[in-house]
Amino acid sequence: MSISSRFAVGIHILALIEINKKGTNSSEFLASSVNTNPALIRKIMGMLKKAGLIEVHPGIAGAIATRELSDITLLDVYKAVNVVQDKELFSVHQNPNPECPVGKSIQQTIEPLFIAAQSAMEKVLGNVTLEDVVKDITNKNI
Repeated sequence: MSISSRFAVGIHILALIEINKKGTNSSEFLASSVNTNPALIRKIMGMLKKAGLIEVHPGIAGAIATRELSDITLLDVYKAVNVVQDKELFSVHQNPNPECPVGKSIQQTIEPLFIAAQSAMEKVLGNVTLEDVVKDITNKNI
């Protein structure tokens, strides 16, 4: 199991909107780049809009970022597309056997570790902006 691909698709959409800002960023155009269906793109664009990261207008093809890319972090995108809730990246199995020496303590032992791991990942994502991503893509295509 992995983190939902909505996160990667959200980053893809935002990067393409910037790189193609002089063109029309319709859901069909974005879907062709992601190689998926426009309905999925519209769903993720709705999430990005709700989070205040893009502006879209019904009936008008295209989308624009609402902020400078240097002001949008990967953590913003991660949270916008509802990848996971706070402190829930890693699930702890429910109802272990309380009579077992491991079962009675496993949740209390690993839960803090899981929370720390999610926090560390989110810190890394918070230090990378969409501007960083677009610059890297642009440099790779020169």
